[in-house]
Amino acid sequence: MAFHLRRRMPAPRPAAPDAQKNLERPSAQDIYEQVANNARQELGRSTVSLIISGLAGGIFMGLSALGTAIALSMLGTSKPAEFIAKMFYPIGFIVVILGRSQLFTENTLYPVALVLAEKKHFWHTMRLWAAVLPSNIVGALAFASLASLTNAISPNVVQSLSQLGLDAIHHPPATIFWSGVMGGWIIATVAWLVSGSHSITGSVIIIWLLAFVVGLGNFAHCIAASGEVFAAILTGHAPWIAFPTWFLPAVSGNICGGVGMVTLLEYGQVIYGGDAEAEAIPSPQEKEASEPV
Repeated sequence: MAFHLRRRMPAPRPAAPDAQKNLERPSAQDIYEQVANNARQELGRSTVSLIISGLAGGIFMGLSALGTAIALSMLGTSKPAEFIAKMFYPIGFIVVILGRSQLFTENTLYPVALVLAEKKHFWHTMRLWAAVLPSNIVGALAFASLASLTNAISPNVVQSLSQLGLDAIHHPPATIFWSGVMGGWIIATVAWLVSGSHSITGSVIIIWLLAFVVGLGNFAHCIAASGEVFAAILTGHAPWIAFPTWFLPAVSGNICGGVGMVTLLEYGQVIYGGDAEAEAIPSPQEKEASEPV
């Protein structure tokens, strides 16, 4: 089934009487078009720009690990303390997504959604992934080096950060993979919902609520937890082989969760489900106005 997305130009600032109209709930079609247009913007960036943005994204994601580690070092490791500490886990996601830095798991939604409609962008998507994923990892390593190898943070926080990394890697690959599927699904859902949000405040609430679930469930996220795993390695609590052993099933699960459980489902809802061509049932007033006198 052929489907062509409308290329949207930046909308002018609405007049005051139209403000309420812009608060209408967007349709799945509207969100899908926004997602695809976001993808076009990202795919149009140079490789150098993507690498620098991905490096920043990897460093900023360290804020999730850092906030959680600071809280744990202050509150201990009881269940209530862990619950409170995970409230700080969404910080990195909020900074990266609102700051428009490159995050690999976001890019399991945006460009893939565009590729499903326009196959010609497949290799552009591969270029984006090849630039963003390694740069995210390098950024996570830079954060872990700053946290672990300097006196920037207290030893108690470093210990908590390393323990988070040890907790992440002490699972069999199958468990890490399926945990990654859950994490990828939720974060790609965040990207979809943020595309339909009308405000910064709404976006922050969406990101915080869903990322909090990722942290609370200890679902594997290939970038957010990389800083934790690197911290465990740099402090001598884990060997270097622990990173690829954990990372490969985690990133595979994130890709499957993001692509399979969100992008394909939303694409099916909009395209094959007929949302793109669907028209709203007219109200009684509209019916009455359309009837001949």
